[in-house]
Amino acid sequence: MATNRSDSEMNATTPAKKSGKSVKVKKPTAPIRQRLLITWLIWLVYRLLALPIFINVFNLSHPDIIGGIAWQALWLVPAFILTPWILRGRSPYALLISSMFILVYLGASGVVLFARAYGSSWAEILIYLMDFILLLVINVWLFILLKRLPSMNNVVKQPR
Repeated sequence: MATNRSDSEMNATTPAKKSGKSVKVKKPTAPIRQRLLITWLIWLVYRLLALPIFINVFNLSHPDIIGGIAWQALWLVPAFILTPWILRGRSPYALLISSMFILVYLGASGVVLFARAYGSSWAEILIYLMDFILLLVINVWLFILLKRLPSMNNVVKQPR
């Protein structure tokens, strides 16, 4: 018969000895969840508004700001769908799927960064580098949060 772990085992905050076995220390998830949320919101605003505005200012051809915002909004549709999962930050399954999407965004951002590195000004490169760094930090926070959340398969078999 399989049962879930008790609340006392799930919420242990200090290492304790129980019949010769040490209980794993449960690290808090709230600070990581808050950092992830703040970084996520900064990235969304940066990608949606600041990136097209900065590109308009620093690019010699001065592309249309409204067109850039519309393009970024279209590009960010999956991110907007993932936003409620990121805001809650509780479901390991949802955060794992979110992490996969963020890795796709990170890869695309890296490709754009390296493509711009050969024909753009230093200011444009820094704009795309900021986007890449924000996505990298989001993924780091996601991985740390996933490590701290309860296991997705925390079923423990009772001894017979």
